[in-house]
Amino acid sequence: MQYLVATDGSAVSDTAVEHAAEQAGLADADLEIVHVLTPETELVDGQVVLPGEDAAIEQGERLLAQARGVAERSVPDSATVEITTELLTGRPAESITSHADENGIEAIYVGHRGLSDKPDYVVGSVAKTVVDKTTVPVTIVR
Repeated sequence: MQYLVATDGSAVSDTAVEHAAEQAGLADADLEIVHVLTPETELVDGQVVLPGEDAAIEQGERLLAQARGVAERSVPDSATVEITTELLTGRPAESITSHADENGIEAIYVGHRGLSDKPDYVVGSVAKTVVDKTTVPVTIVR
């Protein structure tokens, strides 16, 4: 079995990583941690450029390394979980669900930071879109 957890480096993402790692350990599943780069493009002299591309990649890799550490500490002692990381690009929800579909992921874990400015929203836009776009179980962690 293969589980996926998405991280953005926030505290609630770390909580989602902890929960996903614990569940992977209990289910004898492997865990993939993903971070989605959402680079903002600029048009410079008719060319589309990604400002700070190398810095964004380095930051994404740092976030993944930190999340991997959180996951390794969270796997139950009696379990062995293979933990991998992947840096994705694009719109977060679409990238997460596409990656999950293409890689046979059986469960997705995401954090919910509640940053929406609309008080009626119970679930954030990324988490809601992941739920709407995938066919596998999604656990939203607060």
